[in-house]
Amino acid sequence: MPQLDPDILWLKPGQVAHRAGVAVSALHYYESLGLIRSRRTAGNRREYRRDTLRIIAFIRTAQRLGLSLERIKEAIDQLPEEGLPTKRDWARISRQWYDELTERIEELTALRDRFSNCIGCGCLSLVSCPYSNPEDVLGRDGSGARRFP
Repeated sequence: MPQLDPDILWLKPGQVAHRAGVAVSALHYYESLGLIRSRRTAGNRREYRRDTLRIIAFIRTAQRLGLSLERIKEAIDQLPEEGLPTKRDWARISRQWYDELTERIEELTALRDRFSNCIGCGCLSLVSCPYSNPEDVLGRDGSGARRFP
C-alpha cells in the first residue's frame, strides 16, 4: 500500500481558517487555550494537522450549545494526542455530556413554551419569576441589585 506524504496532512493557518469558517486569530486563540496544536516549519510558520478541522467543528458546535471553552477543553484533553480520535472517543465524550445536555434541552424547551407568557405578563417580579430569579436565589444575598451591580 502506498504511503501518504506526511506534508499532505498539514495545512497553513489561512487554509484551516477558510475551511473552518473562522478567523486566523481564532486559531491562535484556540491554540493559546490548548484546544488545538500546531507545528512550526523550518521558516517558523505555523502548520496545523488536517484533523484540526474536525476539532474546530467540535469546538464551534459545543459553543453553540452553550458549553464553555473550559468544558470543551476538558473533553479535548481526553482525545488521543497522536492519531485520529475514534468513534469510541467521541462516544465517550457524548456520554459524559448526556445529562448536562438533556438538562439544557429541558430548560430551553420550558423557556420556549413559557416565554410569551413571561413577556406578556408584565409582572417584572424578580422575586417570583422562575426565569430571572428562580426560587428567589438573588434575594438570599440581601436587598438591592444583585445581577447588575
